[in-house]
Amino acid sequence: MKTGARLSLYGVGLVVAFGGAFGVAGVVVPNSAVAQWAEGTEMNGHDEGHDPEGAGSTSAPAETMKGLSLGSDGYLLSPVAAPAVVGATGELSFQIHDAAGAPVTQYSTAHDRDLHLVVVRADGSQFRHVHPVLDESTGTWAMPWEWGAAGSYRVIADFTPAGADTPALTLTRAVQVAGEFTPVASQPTRVAEVDGFTVSLDGEIVAGSPSELTLTVARDGEPVTALEPYLGAFGHLVALREGDLAFLHVHAEGATPQASDTAGPDIVFAAQAPTAGRYLLYLDFQVDGEVHTAEFVLDAAHGAAGTGAVSESHPDGH
Repeated sequence: MKTGARLSLYGVGLVVAFGGAFGVAGVVVPNSAVAQWAEGTEMNGHDEGHDPEGAGSTSAPAETMKGLSLGSDGYLLSPVAAPAVVGATGELSFQIHDAAGAPVTQYSTAHDRDLHLVVVRADGSQFRHVHPVLDESTGTWAMPWEWGAAGSYRVIADFTPAGADTPALTLTRAVQVAGEFTPVASQPTRVAEVDGFTVSLDGEIVAGSPSELTLTVARDGEPVTALEPYLGAFGHLVALREGDLAFLHVHAEGATPQASDTAGPDIVFAAQAPTAGRYLLYLDFQVDGEVHTAEFVLDAAHGAAGTGAVSESHPDGH
């Protein structure tokens, strides 16, 4: 059947990215530096502050926000092993350690995966949302990897360890990739061309105020009404605030679609930015079994004064 897709914003947080000299991959930010970055910032976990039944909206105070740290709630993201230079083929791998220092081997599934990994360069380019494979005998997450460009990257792991009352966590590490570096300067854009699709964005982002964004997918000038479920939704949006890469993770609200369900051409998001500034948006959508990523740049205007936190918003009134 054809079903409309309503998506609502949650999981907001700061992911600090930095420049500087580029060395070997796997270089890790000191905990002291991360603690300094974290001061005065906010980060919501993957599900913290989110009502899974859509019963209401919440906003987490700044001191409880997550996402800047290498560790939280007794869990630690290990150093990330990866190729050291551009063009070298190899493997990206890491572990999640518990409070006793043992690798975590059991996870709770969220949005069809046990762990979601976002890798992005400091300037917002080279974005990837991927899903490595877990070796349960060692607790190592791994996947084939090759860097497309040099630079300083953030590796962002979003997961929930198995067990009762375990927290949803977003842990990060920095990785440096050697090679000639050419930064990418963003320009505001509302239309993305990707793999033969044209995706347009309508709506504005206003700091401190909820607003609605509509993403419309077309192909060869015709609306696409065959959007397929991907990660338990009809669309998946990540938004990063330029400058510090504030991380906003978006998923569809409502019942999980069945494999045969379709939607489109419009996907609607409710958004509330914590501050004015430029935001980099990445939309993942699936058609004919293939996932495509459309990229946009929006400038958020000054609006109502807020707390610095981003509240969950339910455009369908649930």
